[in-house]
Amino acid sequence: MSERADPADAAGPDGPTTDPAADAGASAVPRPHERTPGARELAAAAEVFALLADPTRLHLLWLLTRGEADVSALTEACGAARPAVSQHLAKLRLGGLVQSRKDGRRVVYAMPDGHLKRLVVEAISRADHVVSGEPWHD
Repeated sequence: MSERADPADAAGPDGPTTDPAADAGASAVPRPHERTPGARELAAAAEVFALLADPTRLHLLWLLTRGEADVSALTEACGAARPAVSQHLAKLRLGGLVQSRKDGRRVVYAMPDGHLKRLVVEAISRADHVVSGEPWHD
């Protein structure tokens, strides 16, 4: 069975823009991340959300928005068992959401992706509104 090309993928690396000025016929160059997502972008985003769907993994990522940390610090901060934390971190690393480096005998984890940091913080902020009943805002 052959794969059908996604129209956004066929439009090239910049794809169609969602910029109203460009839609009005202006010759503005599309800015990064302001194009209609194709099948590959949507699948990659869905994979991120699948990894974020676990409360422990989301907690670990939220902790890493504050800065890098080793397994011991993350275990203490999130309250999960060390083997579970290690397994969650391995999934996040394999999924490309966190990076690890050796520091002596310790393995230190970091989340260098600013997009992911903002996504995690916004998800937690939204949850705070749901739980607290605070009104929505931009």
